[in-house]
Amino acid sequence: MSSIDEVLGALDDVVEALAAVDLDVLDPPQRFVVLQRLETARRRQVAVSHALVGRLEQFEGCPPVPITLADVLRISPREAKRRMRDAEQVAPRRALTGESLPPLLPDTAAAWHAGQLDGEHLRVIQKFFRDLPDHVPAVEVEKAERALAGHAQAMRPDQLEKVAHRLALHLNPDGVFSDQDRARKRGFAWCGGQQIDGMSVGRLIADPELRALLDGWFTKFAAPGVCNPADQSPTVTPSEEVADGDVRSHAQRQHDALTALVRGQLGDPKLGQHNGLPVTVIASATLQDLQNKTGHAVTATGTLLPIPDVIRMATHAYHYLALFDRVNGQALWLGRTKRIATADQRIMLHNKERGCTRPGCDAPGYLTEVHHVDEWADGGLTNIDTLTLACRADHRLLDQGWKTRKLANGDTEWIPPPQLPLAAGTNTYHHPERLLSG
Repeated sequence: MSSIDEVLGALDDVVEALAAVDLDVLDPPQRFVVLQRLETARRRQVAVSHALVGRLEQFEGCPPVPITLADVLRISPREAKRRMRDAEQVAPRRALTGESLPPLLPDTAAAWHAGQLDGEHLRVIQKFFRDLPDHVPAVEVEKAERALAGHAQAMRPDQLEKVAHRLALHLNPDGVFSDQDRARKRGFAWCGGQQIDGMSVGRLIADPELRALLDGWFTKFAAPGVCNPADQSPTVTPSEEVADGDVRSHAQRQHDALTALVRGQLGDPKLGQHNGLPVTVIASATLQDLQNKTGHAVTATGTLLPIPDVIRMATHAYHYLALFDRVNGQALWLGRTKRIATADQRIMLHNKERGCTRPGCDAPGYLTEVHHVDEWADGGLTNIDTLTLACRADHRLLDQGWKTRKLANGDTEWIPPPQLPLAAGTNTYHHPERLLSG
């Protein structure tokens, strides 16, 4: 470790010296040359970092590696997972028996470690292989990887993308894709968080079955006049006059049809329970905002709901609304002498904590379990002021050296074991408004 510290110290000194250089003495052409060398050096440092990422492993008391990596480097969990995926493809590997194995993309890895490729180059090559069908022979796959790695060292990523597209057409000229090829691509994801106006953008890649099912649903429920939220009494059997008066676009009607589809199912007792509660919408708001019809409620997934929307949703069955006082945040105090928290207690925890309380964890309330801060086995009570929420992975950490305690303000502090380079603290991820209160 001392030798690594010496090398890193020398690197810090070099960076400090570079930052002190008077760049004004460089001629305009020389500035491009210097930038080119700095870029190569930066890329090589990234490659070294990825090699280290590829050797990370979970140990006693350590949260899942992507989460720990994100917390230690203060990067997003998404970026941490991306770096780990990159390391799997361009960093040296080891077999289960210990012998060294070449990277999954050997030629790309060689150019990567030489500082010739940027992250954008790697994204293009990764997408090429992700979209390549399984029936392409292995020898052709190897030749394609070698060719793309070679072109990447002389091209910008946008230029490489065109070459990769043409190469994909060459290897699969008839556009043949199997069910397995299509299944790998299916998915739905929100593209980031909510926008300032509360709207959200999602990306859906539907397989043929889902496309057929949605098309069938839209035929009826996205027709003009059907499920129109602007109508005083939305209907699924509109009159001709109501249909003619519908000014929504085709896309808006499909959006409202999806709303009707989910609303008709969510919270139905037939769906059973999830973590002790019906599968439904749980939202928290202050009594003052509800009375004034202003502000926002917060769901157990962290979604902000304008109060008028909350009031409108309350006309439908199966939803829970918990109220808090805006002045002191006081919630209902519920106590129980049994180990299992009641549904009422879970609802209040959902709305007080909003999610897992370990610092930095982004797991929403729907994906958490109830934890006794004062362990039940040690005499702790199942009272609302001694309970908190923890996702399943973090809940297990409490058997591996982590500790929790309630602070005077009711927040839950997590204390990591001493071998982890993390500080004790509370989770503000689900409560960004607290960071703005000062």
